[in-house]
Amino acid sequence: AGTEEVVFGKVGGSILLLCRNVSKEATEVVWFQGDPHSFPPLFSSRVAFPPDVRFSLVDNSSLRITELRLQDEGNYTCKEVLNKTDHEHRVQLLVASKSVPCLWASPSMGLSQPQGQFCQDQSPESLPVAVTQARACVWACVRPSFCTKILLLASVRSEKQPPDGREAGTRAARRDPWGSVGSCPIPPALSYPPQSTLKCWAETSSSGLTLQLFCSWPGGYPHPTLHWREEGHDLENSSWVISSTRSSDTHVETLNSSHLAHRKVFKCVGSHVVEQEEPACSVEIKLPSLESDPPQTCLVGDNVTLTCRLTEGVPAARLSWLRGITQPEIQPGGRFLIAQEGNVSRLTIQNCSQGTDGGCYVCKAQNPVGLREMFVCLTVKREWGCLG
Repeated sequence: AGTEEVVFGKVGGSILLLCRNVSKEATEVVWFQGDPHSFPPLFSSRVAFPPDVRFSLVDNSSLRITELRLQDEGNYTCKEVLNKTDHEHRVQLLVASKSVPCLWASPSMGLSQPQGQFCQDQSPESLPVAVTQARACVWACVRPSFCTKILLLASVRSEKQPPDGREAGTRAARRDPWGSVGSCPIPPALSYPPQSTLKCWAETSSSGLTLQLFCSWPGGYPHPTLHWREEGHDLENSSWVISSTRSSDTHVETLNSSHLAHRKVFKCVGSHVVEQEEPACSVEIKLPSLESDPPQTCLVGDNVTLTCRLTEGVPAARLSWLRGITQPEIQPGGRFLIAQEGNVSRLTIQNCSQGTDGGCYVCKAQNPVGLREMFVCLTVKREWGCLG
């Protein structure tokens, strides 16, 4: 003979596992973590095992666990030691990390969609649940992928304010540990769609040579399916895709820049098992576009700043300065200072020299779509004094 129940705890908290269905004649109770036929005893009321200070017996039968850890989660069995009986009581302990248990409640008849989701720092017995019938099934989840069903009976009036702000008087349900847990139908609605908006954007890879398309739709369970498309075709089947990466609710495509073109549009489409609509977002890639200040003049020995602005470019372009078309990039240091704020890059030349600093500089903007270059010219003059 045996009974079952489900209890909830949180990391760092305490929990009392009751040993139910124990005969009055029993003089010894043994607790097991796991199957009592496969694992050694965890704790006994008569035998001293290597102690774990977090475990203790209450009333010589119930097991108290303090400072709960995630690894404490699992099945526990208490068994009375009595020749004429084999009573066992099984307890499933679910341990939540930072979040508290959530309940999805639906009528036991015609179950199709959850009526509501409620979360608060209370035991399952006191959670407000939208119960429209005398019997209801509740799925209790300490995380979306770990749920268990509980049969709720005997509705009572709640004195607590439900977490969704409804008026007091919402009916709550008291969990009956002796109810037929197995009579709850398995709802297809344990899944829930993302509550956020589908978003997509483009970035340049760390090498600066390839385009990365990001598509993200977080907040749902299970994770959504995301597809990048170009002109109605899935990018996964394209030869110019270098790699595809899926990480839970984000999908990244890395593309070879040789196939990219100005104003080419990529579309990301999302789908979810409980969402009828398929939201979409688009990214239009663009060549960089530049503008600069008028030509500058600097007196010998003074400082001057040349400015270059990026006015367009998807993904954002990298800005750099060159002394001439065929010259290497100017590196900051010495008399040259380079500062960039957002889409504006400034080259400051200190202590202007007429022999070396005059001429036209090149501001270069480059992204995986292509590059643009613009000349910014500088004239260096010697200051002439007045003759008297």
